[in-house]
Amino acid sequence: MAQIKEVHSIDDFCSLDRNVILSLNNAHAKETSALDDNSLGELLKMAFYARGIDHGATAFLIALDQNAPYWNPNFNWFKEHRESFVYIDRIIVAPSARGQGLAKILYGDLCRVAQQAGHDRVVCEVNIEPPNPVSDAFHLTVGFKEVGKAAIYRGTKTVRYYEKILR
Repeated sequence: MAQIKEVHSIDDFCSLDRNVILSLNNAHAKETSALDDNSLGELLKMAFYARGIDHGATAFLIALDQNAPYWNPNFNWFKEHRESFVYIDRIIVAPSARGQGLAKILYGDLCRVAQQAGHDRVVCEVNIEPPNPVSDAFHLTVGFKEVGKAAIYRGTKTVRYYEKILR
């Protein structure tokens, strides 16, 4: 496990506490989507990468590669537009831990793992409607570029698609 600021460590999915992940996830369902124990279990089974800080209580990131049997309009957009990718399905940092660089650390770890596995890009989406300007700014800061937009869920949500080419 990689050390973070000598206080936190990045734990793999076997060490994550599903109850705390569900709690943190569902407190931010507007930005991601709600999960129950079954849907979280299915997501973790498909995951290329599932790691967290403090067993997922402080922050966690779940990502899938292009081979995952995942039905999601954003994932499917990338399947239609990219041959190979690692898709960030969700990242959440607890409000009390924001501003400490934890998302940047998890993204860096994901990019390292993806590159080691032979992937050439990491992709994600960020809400335009409802707006998420903090996430937009973060993704641009860590090297993502916009590659598309879409209205999903019968126009109730609009998203911006981002990708980061790994070198």
